[in-house]
Amino acid sequence: MEEINKNNLPKHIAITMDGNGRWAKSKGKLRIFGHNNGVKAVRDTVEAAAEIGIEFLTLYAFSTENWNRPSKEVNALMTLLVSAINKETKTLMDNNIKLSTIGDTDILPSKAKKELAEAIDKTKGNTRMTLVLALSYSGRWDILNAVNEITNKGVGNEKITEEQFQQYLSTKSVPDPELLIRTSGEYRISNFLLWQIAYSELYFTDTLWPDFRRANLEKAILDYQSRERRFGKTTEQIQN
Repeated sequence: MEEINKNNLPKHIAITMDGNGRWAKSKGKLRIFGHNNGVKAVRDTVEAAAEIGIEFLTLYAFSTENWNRPSKEVNALMTLLVSAINKETKTLMDNNIKLSTIGDTDILPSKAKKELAEAIDKTKGNTRMTLVLALSYSGRWDILNAVNEITNKGVGNEKITEEQFQQYLSTKSVPDPELLIRTSGEYRISNFLLWQIAYSELYFTDTLWPDFRRANLEKAILDYQSRERRFGKTTEQIQN
């Protein structure tokens, strides 16, 4: 914590929380056991990010492709989502954290949508950090949804700029992430924030998500701070 340069923090960190199933399997348990323990990692990471001074934290909680998993696991995940939101809203309030979501949340079960709506409304006045849950989300869905909105509104009569296009993405009120973290040792983007991570720093760790804690987040931030972000320019241009 003492080594982190508070003047060079990523404003927005996105995390692909991967490895719950493998963590449970390594312990001879069902996959949902891993998902349940993953909630502890979420709590610790969210609190740590807020304390460090991160303004936006996006967690890839459930992708559009995850609907293709066995129905028993999907149902268990939806039940866990409702339970976690209900239990963790107090943590969000205690830490002055605002909750929001991105993704095709209209297709979530009604109980999950109700719990989400209540938590979002309850935390809407919080200002310390914004926690974004990516639920029923994928980068391709986000881009196609934006294209369809633009087409339906007839905006396409003129040449669309990047800035205009971004206003139709689900992340329009959130800055692009400077740092993307993926746990579990997989080296994939997995359809997450495809437009938004064009210039994000990528950080991969072998740590399975249920074991991810504050120290792991701090290590990722220190790694981010050791990098030179050039955005297509040369080192000399950045230094000058």
